[in-house]
Amino acid sequence: MTIYFSDVGIHKYKIKHVLEGALRFLKQPSRHIEMSLSVVGPDEIRKLNSQFRGVDSVTDVLSFPTLELAKQKLDHMAFPPDAVNSETGKLNIGDVIICFERAKEQAASFGHSLKRELCFLSLHGLLHLLGYDHVEEDDEKEMTALQEEILTKMRVTRDKA
Repeated sequence: MTIYFSDVGIHKYKIKHVLEGALRFLKQPSRHIEMSLSVVGPDEIRKLNSQFRGVDSVTDVLSFPTLELAKQKLDHMAFPPDAVNSETGKLNIGDVIICFERAKEQAASFGHSLKRELCFLSLHGLLHLLGYDHVEEDDEKEMTALQEEILTKMRVTRDKA
């Protein structure tokens, strides 16, 4: 998996480890997938949330999938050529944007580390790129359980450290 990071900071290697682990867990062809992950401030995420979702407020994470996926196993050879990055030959699945200040607030509120919160939000965003959502109660239960299982497997705990 290739991740194009922007302003992620010292936790980018753990985030990459979690996202690659998630793709393995979901049996996705990680070596053929790419995405971007950016960390921004509250003003920027509020502007994006308003522009693309019509919600004028700060949120913790936004996902912008490039493809309509429905939790299926990806076949990078089956997608149209414009979905594949011509320079890398990888399937670009989209962009995840995280609000750093909101992540810090939530980590403190939940009593765990900022690293854990950033990994959680990154994973949450990746699952949205892969077609998961939490609009319906059953989908929310599935996504929540999946997130917890992956984070546990990747040893991302709720510890303060």
